[in-house]
Amino acid sequence: MLSVESQREYSITSGKAETRIFVKMYVDAVHSGLIADMGAERWQTLCVLAAFMDADGNCFPSQELIANRLKVTRETANRRIRALCDYRWNGSPLVEKVRARQKGGIWENARYTIKPISNLGIF
Repeated sequence: MLSVESQREYSITSGKAETRIFVKMYVDAVHSGLIADMGAERWQTLCVLAAFMDADGNCFPSQELIANRLKVTRETANRRIRALCDYRWNGSPLVEKVRARQKGGIWENARYTIKPISNLGIF
């Protein structure tokens, strides 16, 4: 339904290489009812998370970074992430959140895993 693709471009005139990342939305996201069921806020939040995703679907952005990309407060970003993690499509979560502590008790950035049922991938 949505994919994230990276493309490496090389300029023969400047000699510089640049990696560009693209997000593709498959029309099935609309026709299957996923976007309508999720609602605009969850869909937007999922798209922001996808921008930080690795090949395994893991994302490690801070709440502050997510808030910055959504142009909302950190508290609002936290609420939206919680709503996205609580959301189920056909009985399964699209995103799971795991929090871990480093040695010394400090919280690391949460790891968000975008599950395969979301049809999101980076390649």
